Amino acid sequence: MALIGVKTLSLAYGDSVLLEGVGFQIEAGERIALVGRNGSGKSTLMKVLAGQLEPDGGEIVTSPGTRIARLGQEVPQELEGEIFDVVATGLAESGALLAEYHRLSHDLGSDGSLKRLEQVQQEIEAAGAWQQELRVETVISRLQLPSTGRFETLSGGMKRRVLLAQALVSEPDVLLLDEPTNHLDIPAIEWLEELLCSPSESQLTGALLFVTHDRSFLKRLATRILELDRGRLTDWPGNYDLYLERKAHELKVEAGHDARFDKRLAQEETWIRQGIKARRTRNEGRVRALEKMREERRARRTITGQARLRVEEAERSGKIVIEAKGLTFGYDGERLIEDFSTRILRGDKVGILGPNGSGKTTLLKLLLGRLEPTSGVVRHGARFDVAYFDQHREQLEENLSVADCVAGGNDKITVSGKTRHVISYLQDFLFSPTQTRSPVSTLSGGERNRLMLARLFTRPFNVLVMDEPTNDLDVETLELLEALLVDLAGTLLLVSHDRAFLDNVVGSTLVMEGSGRVGEYAGGYEDWLRQRPATTPTAAAKQTSDTATSKKTKSKLAARRKLTYREGKDLEALPGRIEALESEQKELHSAFADPEFFNTQGPEGAVRAHERLEEIVGELEAAYERWAELEAVASGE
Repeated sequence: MALIGVKTLSLAYGDSVLLEGVGFQIEAGERIALVGRNGSGKSTLMKVLAGQLEPDGGEIVTSPGTRIARLGQEVPQELEGEIFDVVATGLAESGALLAEYHRLSHDLGSDGSLKRLEQVQQEIEAAGAWQQELRVETVISRLQLPSTGRFETLSGGMKRRVLLAQALVSEPDVLLLDEPTNHLDIPAIEWLEELLCSPSESQLTGALLFVTHDRSFLKRLATRILELDRGRLTDWPGNYDLYLERKAHELKVEAGHDARFDKRLAQEETWIRQGIKARRTRNEGRVRALEKMREERRARRTITGQARLRVEEAERSGKIVIEAKGLTFGYDGERLIEDFSTRILRGDKVGILGPNGSGKTTLLKLLLGRLEPTSGVVRHGARFDVAYFDQHREQLEENLSVADCVAGGNDKITVSGKTRHVISYLQDFLFSPTQTRSPVSTLSGGERNRLMLARLFTRPFNVLVMDEPTNDLDVETLELLEALLVDLAGTLLLVSHDRAFLDNVVGSTLVMEGSGRVGEYAGGYEDWLRQRPATTPTAAAKQTSDTATSKKTKSKLAARRKLTYREGKDLEALPGRIEALESEQKELHSAFADPEFFNTQGPEGAVRAHERLEEIVGELEAAYERWAELEAVASGE
């Protein structure tokens, strides 16, 4: 039986139909990508599946006992608390008890709190929830989260990691992820890919349904595609590349069918308008057929038009656009950039890579002369006209209408030397006339990015600076933006965590490698992977930091509490568990060494054995880590 079965699901907002008779099933083990234009209803469908929104009609049938968890696009602004507590809320009532126990055990200040701790312990034992405490700790460990600290003090990427842990801790049968790579840098995105591709690591043993604008992420994960288009859902078995091929063919067939239908309709309309003699002798069946054709044409959902992206380039800049020598800059004694020199020429397209907080935006500001370096010098060439795309969208005023945000209160704007009505111009960026009169605050993330592009492209420039322009854009608009940037005659500086976007656009890459070093490489992201040092300073520093943090955390936990009853049982069982895993590992290695193994087991058996061997490695690592933690608590070290 399918985990979830959806039948004739319908939902509309006013005249906008998002779901019309939608039906599909989700089976265990699937990784399904939900694709479609911005505003097509993908997030809405996920909310309906999670029970957070009621549909207008239809039926959702879930297999008995099926648990569903959802990670939304945005981090709730009001959410705060200890990291453990936030993760534990994914366990509902028992999670609240564990969060209180965790809080009390770390802050024993009075006899009252000690008494309450004993009471909570009894309630946890009565509910059989000690195993769930172990689950929370395991998920926190596997997602590489700090075991202590406040949620509200974390970076955007770490907050989303905590919310993912909150979703995973319930061990969902169906996990719904809506733009999970938002606010994540490339190392975090790759970490998430590995996590979701390795069920034993993520504790995700059911199905995954996800929405993403990151094509590399989509290609790596998806085993099936669901496309939401004009209210209807189409099921495409196979990976994303296969979907693109089949979709292109379907659109071609659909366009041909529509063209033939419209030609026939025009012929029938000409017939019905003939003179009196023709109308007197007309066939009543033919008239009824024409009425049916008219109704079918009215009901047709036309394909949403493509955004039309055009830029107005200023007079050509000088050959040398930016020259930097010996740039050094830092905050509070920390050097973000140390002795960096580069030369950017007219027409160069330069990508900037690095983890969150590594100084990418700082480097941009230094190169543009918007920030003074501690030492070194930056020189700009002749006719240096810059257009800047800000990742935080600070140039958008929430209370202004979409039209006023672009035209400053005027009805018309001048673009590329031609005067146009602002509504006509905004339709090039897929804004309807109604939307142009709505305030900016009502727009989705993808719509805000399109508005930023519309605003940016109203003025001439010869140097384009884009800081994370791809967030929330649908794939089709991303590809149009790619094509525009590839053909751009001017100079481009691009900060992005979208690996495919970087590979398709830039010709060289500046990489924030840690300890103030900025490396310069030819090509995009994949080219950098082939050229980078085996161990970058950033990776080494992170490994050292993680190790130190892990040791400090274990030490603090050990000093603050004693083993629970359940932990004591786990500590007793772990040596036997480790011995059994090592024995199984040894047997598999011996089996692989047998020349007859592949003949007797066959290809499928060999694959299963190999997968099991990989699982054992992960299970052993987790078991040893857990044993070390519990031993530390038991010994009070």
